[in-house]
Amino acid sequence: MSRRVVVTGMGAVTPIGNNVKEFWENAKKGTVGIGPNTKFDTSEYKAHLAAEIKNFDASEVIDKKSARRMEDFAKYAVVAAKEALEDSGLDMEKEDPFMVGCSVGCGIGSLQCVQTNYEKILTKGPNRVAPLMIPMLISNMAAGNISIQFGFKGKNINVVTACATGTHCIGEGFRSIQYGEADVMFAGGSEGAITELGVAGFTSLNALTTSEDPKRASIPFDTERSGFVMGEGAGILVLEELEHAKKRGAHIYGEVIGYGATSDAYHVTSPAEDGSGAAKAMEFAMKDAGVKPEDIDYINAHGTSTHMNDLFETRAIKLAMGEAAYKCKVSSTKSMVGHLLGAAGGVEAIACLKSINDNFVHANAGLVNQDPDCDLDCVKEGVSTEVNVALSNSLGFGGHNATLIFKGYEE
Repeated sequence: MSRRVVVTGMGAVTPIGNNVKEFWENAKKGTVGIGPNTKFDTSEYKAHLAAEIKNFDASEVIDKKSARRMEDFAKYAVVAAKEALEDSGLDMEKEDPFMVGCSVGCGIGSLQCVQTNYEKILTKGPNRVAPLMIPMLISNMAAGNISIQFGFKGKNINVVTACATGTHCIGEGFRSIQYGEADVMFAGGSEGAITELGVAGFTSLNALTTSEDPKRASIPFDTERSGFVMGEGAGILVLEELEHAKKRGAHIYGEVIGYGATSDAYHVTSPAEDGSGAAKAMEFAMKDAGVKPEDIDYINAHGTSTHMNDLFETRAIKLAMGEAAYKCKVSSTKSMVGHLLGAAGGVEAIACLKSINDNFVHANAGLVNQDPDCDLDCVKEGVSTEVNVALSNSLGFGGHNATLIFKGYEE
């Protein structure tokens, strides 16, 4: 029989707060963390807004030497993991380090590192490329640096599935504990790709909004939605085998009860139009969790604010849940923090667990004119309501679909 997995720690670095407490307080208020892109001059770009991390200081967690060997995505991951570790109360001196693992992904890695070093090749020649360019840019270095910083010697993986990365990483961490490969897994995602290359690339895909109004830029399910806003950050959960957590008297935020993953096998950027792939991921997750559609109280939607994603995800939810789709609350954290790409699933998992703990569903910030084709109960203002079971969806370029289901902990 597979083992039960609970969440005993959380850590976050987001555009609306550099820790879980700050993030959730602002999420409950509907605070929008979007503003003018300050990373570079956007005058020649069509997209001028971004959801940036503010006042980030990694110096208390990462020493100067280590920091010089990390790009932003890795720093965000390590800082979020440190918060999650402290929150969990885990004492590594009392743990078998080979049973503590890491499943933390990054969708893109460091585009900054690519840009900087390519410019060096053009201006100074190939011999001037930084010796550590490769280990700084590759996406597995979020997980790698977490394990190095904190001594986690167990299973260490980096699932990369674009915008489904964080959710897949939590799901695979969950499975690793279920089947005895680890007692504890630090799981989630990180991203820091607000760069000239990143913005230009997504703009060429017509994926980014050109809105100039931060409050009307990331507006999932609204008739005026026109693309997503690039964000950055990290979200990390401490997943732990139930008996292991109870033995050390850990605080339990909730239980991971279901995970489903599928592929649309349809298109490199567009979800399947009928929502069948995402629907099947939800069905698999519900089957895994042993719950029915009517048991779901809240769905944290992928909700990117692109025309196709929100429409096709709505269809997927209806396909998976039938009439029960209309009886649960739906909201997208991206309405406040923008699209965190590989980090999205990690931060949205935290939102689900906080919703369960507080019996509160945050708003779709900025939702004014709901698209009649997106006709679910998309919350316009934060609402106090019983949340015992929460479902989180993530969909990634390439047709990757991932769903997690969390539940309030019961003996």
